[in-house]
Amino acid sequence: MAAVSKSERLDRMRHSAAHVMAQTVQSLSPEAKFGIGPVIEDGFYYDFELPRPLVPDDLPIIEAKMTEIIAANLPFIKEMVGKEKARELFADQPYKLELIAELPDKKVTTYKQGTFNDLCRGPHLRSTGEIKAFKLTRIAGAYWRGDEKQPMLQRIYGTAFETKAELENYLAQQAEVGKRDHRKLGKELDLFSIHDEAGPGLVHWHPKGALIRETIEEFWKEQHRKRGYDIVYTPHIAKLDLWKTSGHWDFYRDYLYSPIGVEGQEYIIKPMNCLGHILIYKTQLRSYRDLPLRYAELGTVYRYERSGVLHGLARVRGFTQDDAHIFCRPDQIEAEVTEVLKLAQFMMTSFGFEEYELLLSTRPEKYAGTTEIWEEATNALRQVLEHLKLNYSIDPGEGVFYGPKIDIKLKDALGRAWQGPTIQVDFNLPQRFHVFYIGDDGLEHPVTMIHRTVLGSMERFFACLIEHYKGAFPVWLSPVQAIIIPIADRHLDYAYQVGTKLRRSDIRAQVNDRPVRMNLKIREAELEKIPHMLIIGDKELAASAVTLRLRNGEDLGLQSLSQVKARIKAAVKTKA
Repeated sequence: MAAVSKSERLDRMRHSAAHVMAQTVQSLSPEAKFGIGPVIEDGFYYDFELPRPLVPDDLPIIEAKMTEIIAANLPFIKEMVGKEKARELFADQPYKLELIAELPDKKVTTYKQGTFNDLCRGPHLRSTGEIKAFKLTRIAGAYWRGDEKQPMLQRIYGTAFETKAELENYLAQQAEVGKRDHRKLGKELDLFSIHDEAGPGLVHWHPKGALIRETIEEFWKEQHRKRGYDIVYTPHIAKLDLWKTSGHWDFYRDYLYSPIGVEGQEYIIKPMNCLGHILIYKTQLRSYRDLPLRYAELGTVYRYERSGVLHGLARVRGFTQDDAHIFCRPDQIEAEVTEVLKLAQFMMTSFGFEEYELLLSTRPEKYAGTTEIWEEATNALRQVLEHLKLNYSIDPGEGVFYGPKIDIKLKDALGRAWQGPTIQVDFNLPQRFHVFYIGDDGLEHPVTMIHRTVLGSMERFFACLIEHYKGAFPVWLSPVQAIIIPIADRHLDYAYQVGTKLRRSDIRAQVNDRPVRMNLKIREAELEKIPHMLIIGDKELAASAVTLRLRNGEDLGLQSLSQVKARIKAAVKTKA
């Protein structure tokens, strides 16, 4: 057997563990129907149709039985069988029969360990005894093949590692991930909500969350205006014919909502902002001297995502992109893409993201335009990355249908990657909409469009911020920058005066005037992750000062109000 890498062996171990789990489920529930059981980024899962819902208490029982099968050291036996034989083997497994019918070859691969046989192309370990440290992690629901029109199956997730220490480290990290979950913190900190009665994947921003978003947007607008962008606004719906011309109707239809009839015309809610910007560009005849033109919009778009993939703010159906489109001449592409990359880097570091990875995403299987146009656009992006001496990887086939792109993945405090800025060079849409400029020769020349975001979607970026900071936002983003805590009612008037003075200095301050003990007020402020607590008692009242306590528990003692203001202002200015 050829040597395999550590990552390949780990994948084989996890795939083999998924089969052992399926064997266990079959032994505990012989009437089970089996879906699929693939390896995923950090483990594996298997989908089942079962006679009763699984509960968390089932997992230790399944784990114990899996341990017995692993100890039995059963060999994994590979066999190639004809499709007719396969249909006999899986006669009582409708999901397997569906998969067999779709396989193009006359023979299919099965793997067997003990009494369990599965349709699978492998590869696996030699035997169950080679499975080392494993753990089943959770239960979830999953539609067969991700389609809500199909049956809902039960999915068991698990993971496996070469050593117990690696498994324990992973489980500890997952516990930390759970503490940082933006859905949990969003509720605890009263930032946002999603309501079934309004529709899944549609976000309602609460006052505190909206304040953070407003702060981000004001900073975004300020930085774009400094760099020569013009802010525009475009409608949320447009005629269907527009999206047919662009190619979205042909290449992107799975993500589009059904047309709406208006006065005999069909409209759709927009999945992207680019076409509105094209229409604005075309309202005037443009000269080569006018270029580049940079239109920026915090534009809300709507895309159909299956309910099974929706995830808090990170995967939604309605979201706001920090979008911009640059209309330029071909000789301006490198300079414009370079400046976009610099802006993206500046924005990431401003929000506390020092690490990221760059991907050059190339032509997908379904694409518009010619291969020559695609090569030209891809080379333009590649040249910028190499000129700036940036390390990047190729992400084959992950470009959008109208052009290649640079994807930037942010690394959060736990080292996890989040989709962030995107830069696309597009020759296709300008051709489809006859977007041109008049050159110095007096003739029409096609414009090059650069599509770009420097944060991504506001919703996903906010989810990333919450988890990166564990809800303890830096001072400049904190919805409440200072909470004033009077110890007794006799300190209330002074507390209100302090609050007013801070707010007049553009500091977001509140007074906790609830009739409860000071220690409870401090605990509440810590849970709300408020960066500054200003405590007022007799001593502070007499000195016209406050006692300053930080959310990490540090007590800075008696401070004048001017000292507190200066501290907060400095933190906001430096975005510390």
